[in-house]
Order: sequence, then structure tokens, then C-alpha cells
Amino acid sequence: MTDIKQYMQDIGARARAASATIAKASSGQKNAALLAIAAQIEASRDALLAGNALDMAAGREKGLDAALLDRLELTAGRIDGMLEGLRQVATLDDPVGAISELKPRPSGIQVGRMRVPLGVIGIIYESRPNVTCEAASLCLKSGNATILRGGSEALHSNQAIAACITAGLADAGLPSDVVQVLDRRDREAVGELITMPEFVDVIVPRGGKGLIERISRDARVPVIKHLDGNCHLYIESAADLDKAQRVAINAKTQRVGTCCTLESLLVDEAIAAQTLPRLAAEFAEHGVELRGCPATLALVAAAVPATDADWGEEYLAPILSVKIVADLDEAIAHINRYSSGHTESIVTEDYTKAQRFLREVDSSSVMINASTRFADGFEYGLGAEIGISTDKLHARGPVGLEGLTSQKYIVLGDGHIRT
Repeated sequence: MTDIKQYMQDIGARARAASATIAKASSGQKNAALLAIAAQIEASRDALLAGNALDMAAGREKGLDAALLDRLELTAGRIDGMLEGLRQVATLDDPVGAISELKPRPSGIQVGRMRVPLGVIGIIYESRPNVTCEAASLCLKSGNATILRGGSEALHSNQAIAACITAGLADAGLPSDVVQVLDRRDREAVGELITMPEFVDVIVPRGGKGLIERISRDARVPVIKHLDGNCHLYIESAADLDKAQRVAINAKTQRVGTCCTLESLLVDEAIAAQTLPRLAAEFAEHGVELRGCPATLALVAAAVPATDADWGEEYLAPILSVKIVADLDEAIAHINRYSSGHTESIVTEDYTKAQRFLREVDSSSVMINASTRFADGFEYGLGAEIGISTDKLHARGPVGLEGLTSQKYIVLGDGHIRT
């Protein structure tokens, strides 16, 4: 057995054993651990910043681009955000053990469902060391053990955070194996982690499309993931145009590099001449390039022709595809063909059409008169999120505490027998 295989097998076995302990831990004990981890991070700010400085220096030497360096950097404000996230998760309701849908049956028994942890969750992510803290907090509160594999570029930062997590778990009387952060850069570790169904119950990849495609292709463990965030906004003929402008500009420009940023704008032909030129002028002020259909080009001189590839593109940049559509039917058909299934929104004052949009658009989040930028766990009241899922089984949309649990049926009787 190779060294890395043995290393991962040992980690997996320890995680599986620890999962039994954390699954039966009380809410109070889990919350105490979260607060203890926060206290350790607060006391270890200098160590976290020192570890991150090593990673930042190595990243600059390797020529990482500015966007990657920004995601890699730990600042005082980002450490504050980690602390806030830990304390917030501690205040959230514990899903484990919650019973729902308890109903009496004609036989006299009662049948319901109980929330239970998934078991061991493997999380693979890139660059952002604060994900180490977010992932650990959500898995801990939901009663799961976790194995975290951060990017090699963040090794020193992640190990500094891991030391705080280990100390906090000990302060709360929980085993350190509840949260394990891999301390090696070996790429082979990922291949082992995603092919250990005897130890790992689910994998959550967070990173670029290449990483997620590889995990989805090679994993022998169920995967919770999304590949792209090609999000749409449809401005319907009955829209309030001032409202539509606010929503569209915010959805695209509030932050251009996120998975819930607007990438495709659809405008009803009945109002295109009224709304597109004024929208284009404001997008230009924000430096957004418009790639449009022929009808769009006729109304917006600065727009460039869109190709068919543009309709399915996640730009993660100040670029927006724009298409004028005949009506709601064409808008829904276009979205369901080209969308990545992440988040779509309609701006309209027509209740019936809004309800049709909600029912017929096949995405993990569907909105009325709201910016797609709301599609994250914090804005949905879930606290920190482990990621977004565009799958249709198990979790869909932002994955918070409930998404890290499953359900089992429970039956309550009093000596009942089946006749």
C-alpha cells in the first residue's frame, strides 16, 4: 500500500469512528465547540496571519494572478468574518433529531421522519482558507465528521486554522478527528478521498469547473455540486421599469465574480425599446460589455454580436449576454435550454405570469422581482453555506445545515401488531 493511500485510509478510519461520537453529541456540546474554536481563532490571529503570509509569498513567487491572490489572502476583516460565521452557526437551530410529519395511521401507529447526520463529509476546495472554518462549523453543527482538503497554495493558512479547530474541539470534550484537515500537498490525496465509500458518505467540491468536473467523473462517493452559474433575469412586459433597472444593475455589478451573478438578460420585445437603451447606458457606466442578439444590436449601438456560445456562458466578468424575446413562453424555453440550473429571476407586476415562471423554470433558485445576488446561504437565513447544489436529488440550492443531514422514518407504537 502506497504511503498516500495508507495516510488517507488512516484518516478515513478515524473520521468514521469520530462520526459516531459527533452524531450523538448534544446541541450544547456542539455549540460550545463552535464558540471554543472562535476563541482559539481570536487568540491566534497573529499565527493565522503569519501562516497566510507564507502562502501569499509563495503564491506571488509562483505567479498566481491577482484574483487568486485575493481569494487566498487572510485579512483582519476576513478573520472577523470567520468569527462571525462560527458564532452565527452556534445560534442556528440544530437539525439533528428534529421530527417532522408525525401522523397517526389507521392501524394506531404514528409515522414520521427524523433528521440524522450524513456521516463523514469530504470537502475539496481551492484558495480560500476561510472555507476551512465555514466547512468545519457546518459539518460540526450538523453532527458530521469531516475531512477537509484545501488547495496546496493555502497549506500554511489551513494548518493554522486547523490547529485552532483541534484546540476548540478539545476544549469542548470532542475528539480532534471530528474535523481533519489534510496536511499534505499530494494531488493523489484527492483521488483517494473520492474513492473511499467505506469511510466517506458524500463529497462536496468547491472550486473551478475543472476541479468539479474531475470530482464528478471520478468519484465513487455521492457528490453535492454545481458546475456553472449561468443566471438569468427576464424583464417581462408588465415590469415596473425602474424596478427592473435596479434589479438588473445590482444582479450584474454588485459583484461580478460569483456564481449567482447575472450572466444573461432577457427582455420582452414589447418593452425593449423603452428599457434596453437606458439599461445599456448604466451598464456602460459600470464597464459592462453587452453581447446581444440582432434585435438588441438594433437598439444598443455599443453592443457586440452574441454567438450561440454566449447564451450558455458563465463569464465571471463584466460581460452580459442580452436577448430580446417574444413573450414569457420564449423566455422560459430559453432559460431551460441554456441555464446551468442555478438561479433565475423575473421582473413583472403580472401575478399570473410570475407564478408560471416559478413553476416552469427548472432551476435551484427562482425569484420574482429580486436580484440573483440573493442566492446564497446567508441571505436565505441558512447561515454559512457549504456550497450550492444544482442537482435534483438530496440537496438543491444553497446547502446549509439541513442539507448536510438526511431523514429516516420513525414509527411510534404501543405494542401494535400488523393484522
